[in-house]
Amino acid sequence: MLIDLLRRTGLIAILRGVTSREVAEIGAALFAAGFRIIEVPLGSPDALASITLLRAALPAACLVGAGTVLIPAQVDDVRRAGGELIVMPHADPAVIRAARAAHLPVAPGVATPTEALAALAAGADALKVFPADLLGAATLEAWRDVLPAGTPLVAVGGITPDNLAAFVAAGATGAGLGSALYRPGASARQVAARASAFIAAWRATQAPPARAE
Repeated sequence: MLIDLLRRTGLIAILRGVTSREVAEIGAALFAAGFRIIEVPLGSPDALASITLLRAALPAACLVGAGTVLIPAQVDDVRRAGGELIVMPHADPAVIRAARAAHLPVAPGVATPTEALAALAAGADALKVFPADLLGAATLEAWRDVLPAGTPLVAVGGITPDNLAAFVAAGATGAGLGSALYRPGASARQVAARASAFIAAWRATQAPPARAE
């Protein structure tokens, strides 16, 4: 489901700092705007409760998962909370294997081709290219020459509606969106407006090129 949704909708909402009191309303706003993958980093207040609430509130067509998963034991915590996706800031093979054992798709964070290839060998479903704004679109494009064809690459870190197209053109399968989409204290209306801007930017990257007259 992760890869299919990435290829169709491209964007992952990262709700770092969200609370369980607001998460359902914000999740509904994101779903209405067109998002189909939502991640709650485990460092957020009541993160597991928020994951449970999101999963209960949103249609099955939306994938709900956890970010900043650091150790294998957290994988089971996420699964029991109803989470369906494991996202990591690093590429610890033990966490990747735990996610595979729990039958949850996993996207480890990588910053070098060595990390990327090792993560794939450990069973990663997709790679989180992080921090994308420091690595740059040119780095991602160069990786495409050495990684297995079709490897899903998700650019995360500093992605905005203005620079999204550059990363997609370089070969990104999708992007994870943090503070440019949601910051603690933002209202559902504010998140909805930002979400719409990102969806418009994503759709523009998927439009066929204009034919010359």
